[in-house]
Amino acid sequence: MKLIISSLSGQPIYRQIEDQIRSAILTGDLKAGEGLPSLRHLSQELRVSVLTVTRAYTELAQEGLVENIQGKGTFVADSGDQVMRRHLEDRVQSLLDEAVDTARRAGMEPDRIRGLLDGLLGDKGSAPASEEGKE
Repeated sequence: MKLIISSLSGQPIYRQIEDQIRSAILTGDLKAGEGLPSLRHLSQELRVSVLTVTRAYTELAQEGLVENIQGKGTFVADSGDQVMRRHLEDRVQSLLDEAVDTARRAGMEPDRIRGLLDGLLGDKGSAPASEEGKE
């Protein structure tokens, strides 16, 4: 597993580590039961404090994505990919709630909102409302 961090990103280093490990779990690059690099090894590789890596691993463990096994290391949890998918689905729901709320405040009709979503999803059977009737 190769992690890339940037001090210029504006995002804390521990968060960059977390995000990349989450992504690797979701894409299947890291599988259930697979071990993560040791705290010391990863901190040396990334040239960051062991405490930074510890914080990232601890937060991932609190989310249920990884398990810390005393004396053995940190491993991807059996249900890690399911936890991550639930987390992402919750995020999608939240973003859709916000988008619909914004659209309603803008006075958009439900069919217009659906049309925009269909367009974003690439639904060939339904043209976005702004393109309807242009034939």
